[in-house]
Amino acid sequence: MNFLVRKIHKYLSFFISLQLLLWTISGIYFAFNKIELVRGEQYLNLKETSFDLSKLGFEIEKAEEVEFKKRLGQEIVIIKTKGATRYLDILGEPITKISTKDAMDSVTSQTTLLPFAAEEVTNKKSGSEYRGRSLPIYKVKSKNSKSAEVNVYINVYSGEILAIRSNKWKIWDLMWGFHIMDWKERDNIDNLLLKIFSILALVSSVTGIMLFFKIDFKDVPKSTR
Repeated sequence: MNFLVRKIHKYLSFFISLQLLLWTISGIYFAFNKIELVRGEQYLNLKETSFDLSKLGFEIEKAEEVEFKKRLGQEIVIIKTKGATRYLDILGEPITKISTKDAMDSVTSQTTLLPFAAEEVTNKKSGSEYRGRSLPIYKVKSKNSKSAEVNVYINVYSGEILAIRSNKWKIWDLMWGFHIMDWKERDNIDNLLLKIFSILALVSSVTGIMLFFKIDFKDVPKSTR
């Protein structure tokens, strides 16, 4: 039994040692980096806004969620229903997409970043910085005070910031992929590979504890028996 436990522990430890190292490295990185800074919240200009509901010129019915926002000074209403989102002005008329210049102006007004280029993203890309966001979306290339490039993703209708992505976020995203063993999408924490390695790591830990407390009587001096 003792020989079998040692064999299981030896080969399991060798097999999962690389992933254990990646779990440890990524865990240390997460512990020493604040998620707020990774998400770029330090670049946001937090401003209080007000909305005069008396100006609303239509009735809102059967909505799951309603938001009132200002888009570069224009008051708009965002109505979310099951499977659809509508962007309207205060009179209830659909609004058009903002331009790339407007997207850059949105970054200027909402952050401390300096935008220098903008493009519209219409195609989904596996493992992208903007994954999880509805397309189309504007990608605004910007720079911070240290001239480091930061990408800001803007809603094409509301002008609101959906994501801020810097090099710090890219490293975090890579580490997260290592941590959950999903190196392509980096989103699936329910994947089979993670479950298998988690169980193997548990077995390795248990067998290691068994070996630590296991005393082989043939190694114990006769005087102490």
